Amino acid sequence: MKFLPTSLLILALATATAFAFDPSPLQDFCVAINDPAVFVNGKFCKDPKQVTADDFLFKGFRYPGNTANPLGSKVTPAFVNQFPGLNTLGISMAHIDFAPGGLNPPHTHPRGTEILVVTEGTLLVGFFTSNQLNNTLFTKVLYKGDVFVFPIGLIHFQLNIGKTPVLAFAALSSQNPGVITIANAVFGSKPLISADVLTKAFQVDKKVVDYLQAQFWYNNN
Repeated sequence: MKFLPTSLLILALATATAFAFDPSPLQDFCVAINDPAVFVNGKFCKDPKQVTADDFLFKGFRYPGNTANPLGSKVTPAFVNQFPGLNTLGISMAHIDFAPGGLNPPHTHPRGTEILVVTEGTLLVGFFTSNQLNNTLFTKVLYKGDVFVFPIGLIHFQLNIGKTPVLAFAALSSQNPGVITIANAVFGSKPLISADVLTKAFQVDKKVVDYLQAQFWYNNN
């Protein structure tokens, strides 16, 4: 059996890494337009001659998010769906407000790494490694000015453990990183996952599964 030359192996690894993230732009910009009749990996581009400075402006972070909800937190995303100027640029942001005790529950971004900075308050954050690393929990208390990173695809959370509101900003390495909130997905899927699956997976009685599936699962963003 012949082995691949080292140069080809490096090229293959580099190519695989490149395809794991958003594609690089091939023009100065590609302001997104919506066409419900066609689906592509990304969005179609607005005619560059019709683009204005307003296409690169997002005003959604001017006001605090409403934290009067079951979680006590609110995520305001600036992903490509809210901010068309991000299309093809491989980056996005989110503004996160927390009431005292507010939680951004365990969730994952399947297409993006997240880096978070706390600008007001005290925040407990953490993420879990994959099964190969025994689901190890990395956790830290963040104060004003602290920055923490959550690797792509790993489950993570944030909890306000202080007595005052928390404001944080997150940047993500994708124009559309996606969000999967674990509890919502497992117990609030449409249609519901079979109770036979969940009772065995969580090693609990069916009454517990029925109770959890009957809850209202609030969507934080």
